Amino acid sequence: MTTVLVIDDEPSIARALRINLHARGYDVHVAYDGASGLSVMARERADIVIVDLGLPDIDGVDVINGIRGWSNAPIIVLTARDQEPEKVSALDAGADDYVTKPFGMDELLARIRAAERRALPQPDEPIVRAAHFTVDLAAKQVRSLDGAAVRLTPTEWHIVEMLARHPDRLVTARQLLHEVWGPSYDAETHYLRVYLAQLRRKLEPDPSRPCCLITDPGMGYRLITAPNGCVIQQASHGRQNG
Repeated sequence: MTTVLVIDDEPSIARALRINLHARGYDVHVAYDGASGLSVMARERADIVIVDLGLPDIDGVDVINGIRGWSNAPIIVLTARDQEPEKVSALDAGADDYVTKPFGMDELLARIRAAERRALPQPDEPIVRAAHFTVDLAAKQVRSLDGAAVRLTPTEWHIVEMLARHPDRLVTARQLLHEVWGPSYDAETHYLRVYLAQLRRKLEPDPSRPCCLITDPGMGYRLITAPNGCVIQQASHGRQNG
């Protein structure tokens, strides 16, 4: 059974969607604000998300960004906002489709069926675990092993998020610079050296011998998630702290 998460603060619309989707065999969860929607998504792993942009606590674009941090589930925006810049913002954030209110239920159902056909497999977890900290992609937060939140700047978080989206895999310096600072910064590799040093001071027990945030010289960086990563990586990357 396909699971649909509806994030909409209008009770009448949420109720209509629940009734119509249930009648067609979907398992439906409803959240009435953005924070609840992110929580339900992390818990239930919905196959499809329908989200309003005008939520009472978090803008819908931020909800889309939060989900896209770890999930490939199709996201359909259902909103009264019909201006082109708002549509562009939502689609750039990761939405797959955009429907404006008032809407026809048959059309929305057809778009849901189309989203099902295009759906990609889901990643395993919104939480990525390294040897000395965890990265919660849904909550956009890093925690130490004792559960304490680690305070990161927005730029530091963006770098960690990019690495956590590709655990144990190389993320090139160019990819990181392009994603975090923009395409005009592709050659500014010293930015990464400065910020990775800051992150290691916050997240690694011994910043001079990093075992979670690893440099591949001349290539890029990796977030190592294996439980025994420190032993392995100290042997192969012990001098790679640039």
